Amino acid sequence: MNLSKIAFSVFFLFVFGFSNAQDDLLNELDSVSKGKKEIEIAAFKGLQVCSMQSTKLAAKGEWYFLVSHKFGDLTNGFENFFGLDNASTKIGVLYGASDWLTLGFSRHTLNKIYELSAKYKFADQEVDGFPVTIVGYNTIDINSKLSKDEFPELEPSNRFAFSTQFPISRKFSNSLSLELNPIYIHKNLYEPLYEEKDNFLLALGGRYKLSKRISLNMEYAARLNARETSFYHNPATIGIDIETGGHVFQLLFSNSQAMNDVSYFTTANGITGGKGIYFGFNLYRVF
Repeated sequence: MNLSKIAFSVFFLFVFGFSNAQDDLLNELDSVSKGKKEIEIAAFKGLQVCSMQSTKLAAKGEWYFLVSHKFGDLTNGFENFFGLDNASTKIGVLYGASDWLTLGFSRHTLNKIYELSAKYKFADQEVDGFPVTIVGYNTIDINSKLSKDEFPELEPSNRFAFSTQFPISRKFSNSLSLELNPIYIHKNLYEPLYEEKDNFLLALGGRYKLSKRISLNMEYAARLNARETSFYHNPATIGIDIETGGHVFQLLFSNSQAMNDVSYFTTANGITGGKGIYFGFNLYRVF
């Protein structure tokens, strides 16, 4: 399958092609025990590239307060007051339980979803050492909007959906960082005519530093097993990071209004005939 070959080629190029003539990675791992390596400064300043997760974690003991907002379709103009009439909100907290583990909780207005998350680090990119940062990320979504009035046969398990991500990033220079992210989404309740119960995606994201405090970020995820009958699209977002003291402010333009990971990656419905552009922002405040 051409898409599989392309995905494999990108993965190989990303992890190995730019490793500056690294020796065998097993030898690199063995050398860590012989002397402490210098860790490369974070590839991304925000905990998200745009909407998908970056390889950055909260430091041990840090609390983050998160507010995310996405307006309705900008292209509808005054019909919905440029999206203001159909806004969606996410409010959450994140805690650095250790330097390698960040735990999170958030509430979404979309379907009144409660989202639990865990982000954990497997490896750090090193200066003249291991070439990439590798992170794992999992979420559990609980849809509290569902009711037996609408779904008489509703089971408690139908409210749950899950996501798993394995972001792999490399900081190529002070200006450029890239990330490859294999993604798996599982839904206990789904529409079989248009959706799969198990969804596989391969995402690519990047950050380019424009100035000391501003960067341009982009991300795109290819749905590898999407149904031909699906009216959803591959999610894509472009954004700007603005660092202002104790917080990072991200401005976003996306084809998906959802902000929980499960919905963002599987229900993007924008950019069809020039319609479906959603403006939003992420605001992280560190305590």
